[in-house]
Amino acid sequence: MVVGADEAGKGPALGPMVAGAVRAAPEDLPSGLADSKELTATRREELAAELRDNPDIAVAAAAIPPERIDAPDTDMNGLGVAAQAEAVAAVAEAGDDVLADAADTDEARFGRRLRDAVAETGTEVDVTAEHGADETHAIVSAASVVAKVERDRRMAEIDERYDREVGSGYPSDPTTRAFLAGHVEEHGELPACARATWATCEDALAAAEQSGLSDF
Repeated sequence: MVVGADEAGKGPALGPMVAGAVRAAPEDLPSGLADSKELTATRREELAAELRDNPDIAVAAAAIPPERIDAPDTDMNGLGVAAQAEAVAAVAEAGDDVLADAADTDEARFGRRLRDAVAETGTEVDVTAEHGADETHAIVSAASVVAKVERDRRMAEIDERYDREVGSGYPSDPTTRAFLAGHVEEHGELPACARATWATCEDALAAAEQSGLSDF
């Protein structure tokens, strides 16, 4: 048995960052796994269902909400460790080998931090962290699929909450930018799902303030 870990949603201006973890024997993994970004949404959903429906496979996800991302005493590398550690701890057993997609420029450092964070939950594991692990290890691909499907589910809940499409949440998404601009114009503040410290969100507030000044 081996455990894979990865996260989705590190860069968006809206919504949580979500980590996924999968514990399985390699031969039990479904075929067709790949980096979640290379799969269609439908295929990701199918693979996630196969993983969750297999009684021999353990699956978990952990989310970091926008307010925690915005906290002044945090950084994305540390939050990447925290998210993956929570997901891994939910499925791992003592002595497991964990393969993780490194959410840090220093692979070894991320691996050490992840190992230590999981150990703090009471489970000792061995961790190997690599950049691009979701492209080279099927177990990490599985974790990336779990993370992406869970983040997409949470983004769909945000759509329902605001009764409109908010887009992918990424700064380059025009739907996301339009949602932010419209919400700030209507309410005078950012939506609760926004990462207020992200430049995209700060720009939306600044643009609304400038527009208000121009009315005088």
